[in-house]
Amino acid sequence: MKVLAVSGYKAHELGIFDPKHQGVTYIKKALEQKFRSYINEGLEWVIISGQLGVEIWAAEVILMLKKEFPEVKLSVLTPFLQQEDRWKEETKEHYRSILQQADYVDSITKRPYDNPAQLRMKNEFIIQKSDAILLLIDEDKVGSPHYYLEPAKKKAETKDYPIYTITPEDLDILIQEVEMERQDNWPNE
Repeated sequence: MKVLAVSGYKAHELGIFDPKHQGVTYIKKALEQKFRSYINEGLEWVIISGQLGVEIWAAEVILMLKKEFPEVKLSVLTPFLQQEDRWKEETKEHYRSILQQADYVDSITKRPYDNPAQLRMKNEFIIQKSDAILLLIDEDKVGSPHYYLEPAKKKAETKDYPIYTITPEDLDILIQEVEMERQDNWPNE
């Protein structure tokens, strides 16, 4: 796998409204573990659409890992021009800094938002351009990642297209591991 699409829930779908929320730390740690493994297997590109939440956190992790693995590249393929127009100013600034650091940035429909079909086109285009997808997803919780899951499953029916996931169970295990590690590092009284 050379090109990996990454998506998942928007921050508000996870009940996360503060970038310092503890959940973000665990999600980024889970993403980092996956990315390190994929990089060791030859990953060259990570593609996101720039959606707030898991995709932006994935971009932050990739940009951090580029210091160690400069060969890994980040592509941001937005569904339409100026997707950040209605975001808070602080969020826009952070998003724009990610775009500036990305290796490739483009908009799929080359025009501002005018209909929901642009979002479907974005999902299908990114699936088409990638060799696999990583989704932070809960099969029981409908939301953003499910719009990628359907075209990914469709592609997987006819081509070798792995669908990797990070589930709530995976995050629970990670949290337990981190907590155990912390306890092991506590000074003995």
